[in-house]
Amino acid sequence: MSDNAYFEGKVCVITGAGSGIGRALAENLAKRGARLALSDIDTEGLSETVRLCEKLGAQVRSDRLDVAEREAVLLYADAVKAHFGVVHQIYNNAGIAYHGEVLESGFKDIERIMDVDFWGVVNGTKAFLPLLLESGDGHVVNVSSLFGLIAVPGQSAYNSAKFAVRGFTESLRQEMIVNRHPVKVTCVHPGGIKTAVARNATYAERIDGANAASMFDRKLAIHTPEMAAQTITEGVRKGHGRVLIGWEAKLLDIFVRVTASGYQRIAAVVNRKVLP
Repeated sequence: MSDNAYFEGKVCVITGAGSGIGRALAENLAKRGARLALSDIDTEGLSETVRLCEKLGAQVRSDRLDVAEREAVLLYADAVKAHFGVVHQIYNNAGIAYHGEVLESGFKDIERIMDVDFWGVVNGTKAFLPLLLESGDGHVVNVSSLFGLIAVPGQSAYNSAKFAVRGFTESLRQEMIVNRHPVKVTCVHPGGIKTAVARNATYAERIDGANAASMFDRKLAIHTPEMAAQTITEGVRKGHGRVLIGWEAKLLDIFVRVTASGYQRIAAVVNRKVLP
């Protein structure tokens, strides 16, 4: 089977498709012959993604969707099934970022991250899983983060959501195996990807958000969204349970495994000295 044959004709749902990894995934899957159901809260960005995918010959349905709104996600799943007749893959990619220490973060700051980054993944998975089972050849792809592998100061809310995505996804994968369900499950951990996530993030009051975003873009955003999408789709095609994107994600994964809880003191010292 060719690399593209695995995706040809399959209905793939992608949240957060208006930019970044979501848009790159949509284009990658369009080139592979998939049919696409794309959503985002950014309708302008979503429209551009649709234009690019249709130019590649893909059949596309697009919808404005806030993944934190559970009832809307459930209705969306029904609408996608009614439109295409079947659903094969769901890429729960939509996410937001926030930077702030626990003491300075409001409950609402933390809740907002959990609502989108964790509950958005749960909502998408729960809404589409019955349809994936029904297809007889389903795949759940949940995007966690490098920060679902390692915790760092100032990212307690984001770490919480992304570690939760990892735990939820790994448990789901085991359930599918135990019950011999026809659904594969993949958890994705991107490293530094050149997206607008830092520029669109919210920050605690004391933090210079523009400066923090600029530093991320200049020093930490190493890989293109296209590289990330290619890595993800290849991992999906091969049925991998975990996909690490970038050498830094692979290196830090090993670092955490080797040092166990010892990494926390190292990360704290580095943060204090390098990122005041």
